Amino acid sequence: MTGRIEIEKAEGTWVVRAGGAVLGESNGALVLHEEGHSDVVYFPRGDIAMAFLDGSQKTTHCPLKGDATYYSIVTKSLTIKDAAWSYETPKDDAAQIAGHLAFHGEDVTIEQV
Repeated sequence: MTGRIEIEKAEGTWVVRAGGAVLGESNGALVLHEEGHSDVVYFPRGDIAMAFLDGSQKTTHCPLKGDATYYSIVTKSLTIKDAAWSYETPKDDAAQIAGHLAFHGEDVTIEQV
């Protein structure tokens, strides 16, 4: 996978939780494989409770995927800064993740159920 990414359907049902709240559950998640990085599960935006996400000023650029916008997760018990991201207009090789969100952080749990 040198200099490439691979995207495939994530088998089964996936859940993302933070601060005691279920942010989303999906049978339509995707998993992105990128050499030198851990696999990342991307959830369809329609399967995420967007009320828990606040837009962030943070952006990053990946030469393989494009420009990412970030969100902070806000629950009753905590705020996790820049814990979710999305490629709104990804590059062609990553087009499948358009309209999807990925999550990370010590207080974020992503699991297959």
